[in-house]
Amino acid sequence: MSGRTLREQPGPYAAAIDANAQKLQSERFGPRIVAHDDGLWGDDPAHRKVAANRLGWLDVGRTIRPHAAGLKAFATEVARDGFTHAVLLGMGGSSLAPEVFRNVFGVAPGALELTVLDNTSPAAVEAVAASHDLSRTLFVVASKSGGTIEVTSFEKFFWERVSAVRGAETGAAFVAITDPGTSLEQLARTRGYRRTFTNPPDIGGRYSALSFFGLLPAALIGVDVEALLDGTVPELEAVAAGGGDAARLGAALGTLSRAGRDKLTIVASPALASVGVWIEQLVAESTGKSGRGVVPIAGEPLGAPATYGPDRVFVALGAPSLPEATERALDLLAAAGHPVYRWVSPRLLDLGADLVRWEVATAAASAVLEVDPFDEPNVSEAKAATQAVLQHVLAEGHFPERTAAAAADGLQAFVPKGAPAPGSTPEAWLDALLAQARPGDYVAVLAYVRRTDARDAALETIRAAARSRKQLAGTLGYGPRFLHSTGQLHKGGAPNGVFLQITADEGELAIPGEPYGFGVLRAAQAAGDFEVLEKRGRRVMRVHLGSAPDAGLDRLARAARS
Repeated sequence: MSGRTLREQPGPYAAAIDANAQKLQSERFGPRIVAHDDGLWGDDPAHRKVAANRLGWLDVGRTIRPHAAGLKAFATEVARDGFTHAVLLGMGGSSLAPEVFRNVFGVAPGALELTVLDNTSPAAVEAVAASHDLSRTLFVVASKSGGTIEVTSFEKFFWERVSAVRGAETGAAFVAITDPGTSLEQLARTRGYRRTFTNPPDIGGRYSALSFFGLLPAALIGVDVEALLDGTVPELEAVAAGGGDAARLGAALGTLSRAGRDKLTIVASPALASVGVWIEQLVAESTGKSGRGVVPIAGEPLGAPATYGPDRVFVALGAPSLPEATERALDLLAAAGHPVYRWVSPRLLDLGADLVRWEVATAAASAVLEVDPFDEPNVSEAKAATQAVLQHVLAEGHFPERTAAAAADGLQAFVPKGAPAPGSTPEAWLDALLAQARPGDYVAVLAYVRRTDARDAALETIRAAARSRKQLAGTLGYGPRFLHSTGQLHKGGAPNGVFLQITADEGELAIPGEPYGFGVLRAAQAAGDFEVLEKRGRRVMRVHLGSAPDAGLDRLARAARS
């Protein structure tokens, strides 16, 4: 922990935060969590049972650290055997940490280039296949449960594609990461995968960054995983000694959320820019339930104090420092009464310790909010809705009927049953959606399209419009990825979200062995997501872009700017 600092500027909330921090300390939160005390989040037997089987992330220094040399040796082996690229097939906790490590550390000389696939868009899947030499690409199939529908679909598709190139040697190009006894472990054995990495079963997906799910991809790109893990030891020693900065930050986030400052705005130095999305999943899925939670805002450019409502808390991450312009902007925010926290680490390899610190902070915030940080009941609800839609399609030959409330220039707007028509133009649609927002709400842009830089820019314009018009915080997620992240918060958290779902037709791509393709799967996921939001009374609108998603997004972005 040497050199890492947490600078606090809680503003008028200092006394309340101190009270909850002292309460955590008096209840011995730090030593108890390190000792795997499952009673920290209440006495309900069901919640305690979940927590008891989800605290293994606190032991990675003991359970995973001895495998660090083996991970490095495996990475050396596959590079020596001619592999130049790796594609990780994952979702949620299985894909976010590898993406962070790739973006933060880059690829070492002689190591494998890494691509993460967690988008079921037919165009996204085909793009990965077309851009890789399948004779020199290693596929890492990552699923804790072993049965995640997106991951099993990816595996079937790429197994068939690679078989056409490698024939009987296809198994040598596949690696599995999963829990013991899963269907994926059995499949890997049957297909003759090169290797299966069996993860400790008491590590939940969003807390798995420093388990095999994160560290095998990190090793493949040449990250020093031993150094990454070594920093976790002093961090957890500080937690065991009393909670340290991690518990204090958690006390602040939980206290501020209860006081209406529930929008955790993550500000990062350039080197750590991608860490915000990992924090987003961790915090949203852990705290967003029982009608409360912390709403993480990642990737939003810093603005002047007047652009924000009184629902924000800012946490800035720096390595080795924060840019001077960022420091000045934070000073202005603090002077305006916004709570501001700055968390600076001296080197990038402290990231391992920083991830653990965020995990502890999230668990502490959950204790203050009195929610179980380890279950995800509404993620399961969305999965069930997707399956129901798929079954309807297979039985009836079409999706459940839903009539567009409005149409213009090839775009269609859909609203919940009984809601008024939003107007005749995309501009009117956005106005109608934002008109439903109240102070303290947030706007979530949910994009079921293939991700590109141009689409990112258009979607960011739409998100920024909510802040510029009404001081609303905004989130941006790509489906189905966000279903395993902020999706839990959307359905289980406070009812202060306004949701813009964006869908498009991007062709079809068969999934070997399934009666539906990726296009149908993605459309079913979007339909199931909309259905659950509607059932829970959320304010939601879907805009369907048709078969020209780029032109449609440009039209929506221009509407937002106007």
